[in-house]
Amino acid sequence: MSTLSPTPTASASTAPDAARMTPTERRASGALASIYALRMLGLFLVLPVFVLQARHYPGGDDPVLVGLAMGAYGLTQALLQVPLGLASDRLGRKPVILAGLALFVLGSVLAAWAPSIPWLVAGRALQGAGAISAAVTALLADLTRDEVRTKSMALVGISIALMFALSLVLAPVLVSHIGLAGLFALTAALALIGMAVVVWVVPPEPPQQHAQSRGGLRSVLADAELLRVDLGVFVLHAVQIAMWMAVPALLVEAGVATAAHWQVYLPAVLASLLIMGGLLFRLERMGHFRAVYLGSIALIALVQLGFLFSLQAPSLWGVAALLCLYFVGFNAQEASQPSLASRLAQPNQRGAALGVYNTLMSLGIFAGGSLGGVVVKAWGSAGVFAASACLMLVWLALAWPMQAGGPSARR
Repeated sequence: MSTLSPTPTASASTAPDAARMTPTERRASGALASIYALRMLGLFLVLPVFVLQARHYPGGDDPVLVGLAMGAYGLTQALLQVPLGLASDRLGRKPVILAGLALFVLGSVLAAWAPSIPWLVAGRALQGAGAISAAVTALLADLTRDEVRTKSMALVGISIALMFALSLVLAPVLVSHIGLAGLFALTAALALIGMAVVVWVVPPEPPQQHAQSRGGLRSVLADAELLRVDLGVFVLHAVQIAMWMAVPALLVEAGVATAAHWQVYLPAVLASLLIMGGLLFRLERMGHFRAVYLGSIALIALVQLGFLFSLQAPSLWGVAALLCLYFVGFNAQEASQPSLASRLAQPNQRGAALGVYNTLMSLGIFAGGSLGGVVVKAWGSAGVFAASACLMLVWLALAWPMQAGGPSARR
């Protein structure tokens, strides 16, 4: 691969400490993380209550239709991540992000109005058509240097984790007052705020990024290192969705009522963020990126084995500790993977590379849900945790040859 050009917005000479963000990088990281947060909060608020609330709609007694309404978002996301990523390479990041958020608003409004489950399916599909993850991540990569990019990506990952935890607390309260339609209307309002952030808060794009000739999919799909990361994000999210088909039942067996599960999830997420924040960035600055990356994969594999053995006599503290360790590994990967993909890709191919990356993420979510259900039906929770552990170990073996110096080794 050719030498990566330095990010024009923030060269190493602009800061005495290369690991310290410049004001522009802090502004870009905070603004783009807030866009993710506003969008994901709207999505997460719906998920914990969707199945129960869908019963009140005509057609809500059909599990196939309800499942389709849940999955339609992920399907259109998977189909459009690459096209919109490529579009951001050619047309610019901000126009694509604004267009995607506009589609997300329209989908949310349609879902809020929906009089029946088929209309909810249409609304969810239109929401998913606003597949802006690749464009947002590519813009963040454009506006930050390699030395601080993992930290910037971590802010996005942290914002998503916090929104997930917040939604577990807020969703039951809000839905009792405004219903599912009100939650979708709130989702539209949050996306409109996100559009305002893009226009007035996010720093301008580096103009020279879009003056270059754009790369296509061929070189991205032929890059072994990028494909290694793409495989990783597929496995990471397939395991995430699959294990959540078994973890709630494990908590119930440990004596935690379903309505109180958030009291376990929230502390586990917050504790994991503190642990990750105290270790990840420090170890990366010390040159241990590869060790952190591979170690977090191994940690998630061990957690799956821990869940498997805990099935014999599940305890609250044991399950809570395993969840905390899982979130440490998961959040470390959420910060490392997009940073790694953005640095491995040429600047003129970041939209394409991150489009493929986010497509594999969406397909992993779909595979984890669909195949996880099959495994649960055939072999129960033990099958889910055993299969998840095996997938993580396969990923670890395939990721092991990654370059020891991480992205910098390709310069």
